[in-house]
Amino acid sequence: MDNISVSTTDVRIERHANQLSRQLKLLRDKLFPPLSQKTLRTFSSGEAAQMIGVSDGYLRQLSLDGKGPQPDLAQNGRRSYTLGQINELRQYMAKLKPKDALTYQPWRRPGEKLQTVAVTNFKGGSAKTTTTLYLAQYLALAGYRVLAIDLDPQASLSSMLGVQPEFDLSEGDTLYGAIRYDEDRKSLKEIVRKTYFDGLDLVPGNLELMEFEHETPRALNDRQRPGELFFRRVGVAIAEVEADYDIVVIDCPPQLGYLTLGAVCAATSLLITIHPQMVDVASMSQFLLMTSDLLSVVRKAGGDLQHDFIKYVVTRHEPFDAPQSQIVALLRSLFSDDVLTATILKSTAIADVGLTKQTLYEIEKGQVRRSTYDRALESVNAANSEVLAGIHKAWGRA
Repeated sequence: MDNISVSTTDVRIERHANQLSRQLKLLRDKLFPPLSQKTLRTFSSGEAAQMIGVSDGYLRQLSLDGKGPQPDLAQNGRRSYTLGQINELRQYMAKLKPKDALTYQPWRRPGEKLQTVAVTNFKGGSAKTTTTLYLAQYLALAGYRVLAIDLDPQASLSSMLGVQPEFDLSEGDTLYGAIRYDEDRKSLKEIVRKTYFDGLDLVPGNLELMEFEHETPRALNDRQRPGELFFRRVGVAIAEVEADYDIVVIDCPPQLGYLTLGAVCAATSLLITIHPQMVDVASMSQFLLMTSDLLSVVRKAGGDLQHDFIKYVVTRHEPFDAPQSQIVALLRSLFSDDVLTATILKSTAIADVGLTKQTLYEIEKGQVRRSTYDRALESVNAANSEVLAGIHKAWGRA
């Protein structure tokens, strides 16, 4: 192939990339005017009461007495709360009833270590990013202080949380800015950004993260270069913001590189996504073998590989598909309780709301068919509640 054809292909791909980026920005401007920022819907008083753990009547009386944040009152008398107001009410109830404080405000207490959940699988299509996103939002809705870290250079998690990597980020605005090897490294506190989802902050990702994959081999060969080894750098960065959060959720890249190994070493627990197709299971087998080999090297070099739990979550599951059912049964026979009891169903509801960069937690119930919505949300909530139960167990909570 001559230089002209190579150049032509290069220019064409660059043009396509720029055209697609501009179109995505226009789409975002159209979906989230006037400042192109996503916002979260409000919640009815009934939804708010259920989330807080009180009755709707009690919440109504608080409003009438002027206690706590005041809801928005529609012309028909219906009250609605933002997620921020719901979290304020949680704090109010925790102070009002200190004996039941954990019920209303479940933040981790002194002695309970920060929980870091790394969601990983190096095969694309296993719903890794979707699983990460739904888990992070579920935990935030439950009242926890959550930090989501996008370690995938493709940055799908960032995009779903309202950040368009090509336009919204500058150099050093990803985790790479906090784990790089040179003097331009900065604190993770400078990189974390708030999202439209109260209680959920984000460390966004973009292609800049690939620099860590390129620089780490050079750093390993440079014995005079000071600083932590690559597998400790993610954990050291997270430790800088440890006091601000209860749970960190990491969306790992779909490859077994230095970033993934750093995330695994920083994690207190692992969540491995599985699409129940034979080609995916065969791929995961190779992934586990490679991971074991690489982690043994890291452990011998001093890496901390003690995890509170390792769980497999079946995603995009079609329960009436016989081959899939056989694969799920195989996984349960092999890994027993390490496979979550709940599976995340393949659902048009999840796919449809994803087209507008939303989740089932964000939309009004009437936007998709009720039965489809309920079935999909039930499966997601069941899986997420099992992960939360594992976190509570690690904290020593009942």
